[in-house]
Amino acid sequence: MELWLDCRESKQLIDDYNFDKFLSHETIVGKETIICHNNSILINQEIVGSIIKITDNSSQDDARKMVGLVKWIILEFENWSMIPIENLIAASQSTPTKIAAKIRNVSEAQGAGFALESGVDAIIVENDKSIIEAALITKFQRAENKTDFEQTQIEENDCLEIAPHRIISIEDGGVGDRYCIDLTTLLGQGEGLLIGSSASSLAIVHGETLESEYVPPRPFRVNAGPPHSYVLMADRKTKYLSELKSNDSVLVCDTLGNTRIAQIGRLKIEKRPFLHIFWHNIFDKPSSMFLQQAETVRLVGYDGNLISITSLKIGDKILGWNDIGSRHIGEKVNSKVSER
Repeated sequence: MELWLDCRESKQLIDDYNFDKFLSHETIVGKETIICHNNSILINQEIVGSIIKITDNSSQDDARKMVGLVKWIILEFENWSMIPIENLIAASQSTPTKIAAKIRNVSEAQGAGFALESGVDAIIVENDKSIIEAALITKFQRAENKTDFEQTQIEENDCLEIAPHRIISIEDGGVGDRYCIDLTTLLGQGEGLLIGSSASSLAIVHGETLESEYVPPRPFRVNAGPPHSYVLMADRKTKYLSELKSNDSVLVCDTLGNTRIAQIGRLKIEKRPFLHIFWHNIFDKPSSMFLQQAETVRLVGYDGNLISITSLKIGDKILGWNDIGSRHIGEKVNSKVSER
């Protein structure tokens, strides 16, 4: 994390501290200067980003639209707010865009520096000794707390790494709102959606493609579970089932990890009884999911055969997908979250 001094309103420099960059309307001799012209910022006469004053959701959206298009986004606030910082940090991860935030008092330094644990890429301060020192402390703490986990980069492609989950417990899950996801395309044998209660460990819930003694097949349908469950979307983000709507794009996955995109045509929500199943994933992390207690709801066994939720036993292995990291509003973020 960098520390920048804002010299736009005062040209008085402070030589007692080691600033990484200086914000100014004109070049400061001997200093790495970011030139501010209207709402654009320039380095060596090249536009590298924008200054956005966050006042409401609309201005936050303006900043989000620039993620991936510019090197730097500088955030200024009419009234300090952590949520836009968190949202923009989440949106910018795995992109070339970096986030800088201007703070105006001591208490904001830790918030900006450790938002979503990873924090902003630069804190901007004015010529105020107490604020500068608070920002420096945050910078030193960030350097000390940096871990290999924060540097992990996960390459995404069209094939997911499918892994077994070992069932460790099966419990009654009470009655709740069950979501069926009806797609605009037909599912084949071995295909389903990745669903679960933890964004870092999802299981393949198979489509209703098989004949049953009592009901006909619904090869466009996945009986997905209650509203709090995550589902993996086409863009590799997650959404809660309660957030889904018609024409959303979800990621269909088969037993080998091959994926394709499908559109949601309809959501069917009804009160149904649930079973709550628990497993350990490949990182030995406990995870779980709720599914309707019905013979037509099937998971995929380690051998590729389908297992009805009502036939599942402790010790069985089901296929799923694991992720490193956590999620914030569906975005992958480099922070640690405990989900139980």
